[in-house]
Amino acid sequence: AEKVKAALFNKAWQAYNKGKAEHLQGPFKTFCKQEKEWLDDFAHYLVLKEQNNGQAWFQWPDDFKLRNRQVLDEVAATHQQEVDKIKWLQFIFLRQWKALRAYCNDKGIKLFGDLPFYASYDSVDVWANPELFAIDDEGSLLGVAGVPPDGFSDDGQLWGMPVFNWDVLKEQHYSWWIERLRKNAQLFDMLRLDHFRAFADYWQVPAGETTAKKGEWHRGPRADFFRVIKKTMGDFPLVAEDLGEIDDPVYELRDEFKMPGMKVLHFAFGDDLPNSNYIPHNYTENYIVYTGTHDNNTTKGWFRTDAGDSIKQRINKYTGRLVTEDNVNDIFIRMALGSVAKIAIIPIQDLLELDETGRMNRPATIINNWSWRLKQDQLTGDVESRLAELTWLYNR
Repeated sequence: AEKVKAALFNKAWQAYNKGKAEHLQGPFKTFCKQEKEWLDDFAHYLVLKEQNNGQAWFQWPDDFKLRNRQVLDEVAATHQQEVDKIKWLQFIFLRQWKALRAYCNDKGIKLFGDLPFYASYDSVDVWANPELFAIDDEGSLLGVAGVPPDGFSDDGQLWGMPVFNWDVLKEQHYSWWIERLRKNAQLFDMLRLDHFRAFADYWQVPAGETTAKKGEWHRGPRADFFRVIKKTMGDFPLVAEDLGEIDDPVYELRDEFKMPGMKVLHFAFGDDLPNSNYIPHNYTENYIVYTGTHDNNTTKGWFRTDAGDSIKQRINKYTGRLVTEDNVNDIFIRMALGSVAKIAIIPIQDLLELDETGRMNRPATIINNWSWRLKQDQLTGDVESRLAELTWLYNR
């Protein structure tokens, strides 16, 4: 698939260079000028990665790794065609995405984005802005991200991305983050902030550790960050991913800026069901409810393989029905749509009543993720009619 895609990209780029899309020349030049702040670094990074056999930037020769400006300019001049092609593909992507977004918006459909909190160590973001991250003058890691041990993992989760130097970011009025959010605002109508708790406090592990056990909590930017964001971006809709082990400062930060939090029905049926934050009778309006998220099993898969007998008994008691593999999707979808949460999100796998083979992602694993694909013939008229009826019935 990658070879086919590369061949098509080459064909399109060659056609453009032969003047077959003359109407794009002016807009492309404008794009390169408007997006210069990130686009130049992005193109140079990809060219250098190709020149260094795909190695991570921190394995490159020092002139490349430490961004010797004269050397970088020479490389860019020598490989001008490759640089221009990378920029042109970004131009075409954004042009097509904006057309798709306009089409969706015209149909009353909003696009909901998902913003990772951290940036990968081997990324143009870290290479081009080393002062913003916990790395030394040679580009080596000092502190990495993760979460501490909990009920799911005795070792915690060691993610490996460099944590932010929030003092430097604050001195720069969070300009890198602001530009990041502005770029996402070009793509989406609302945006989920993943790992929201790290804006309050984040877990930093010394580089070289093999588990997250020896990390420490550090104070995040908290309200100061969101005051600057609100001042510069206005009321662009942000959603707080407030799942997991959360404490009061996280909830206070979320609520101070009136960001919706998340409710996941799969989490609602533990021992604390009556008082659970995830059970529908405890919701207020400013939340987004999911049957399950991209990190969960499908609802049928969760019921079949993850939910034990005690959880199934609590579901029966709560719904007043005998819940089975055959009806669990319908019951959970109705539970979500019938809640007071202002937005209800139903994964397409749940609408199609797929089992665990339709799962999207398994957190803390690196294989067999994000490979599920929706096939065109799966969205039948019956599925559409059922969704339309439920949407009408619950005034969604």
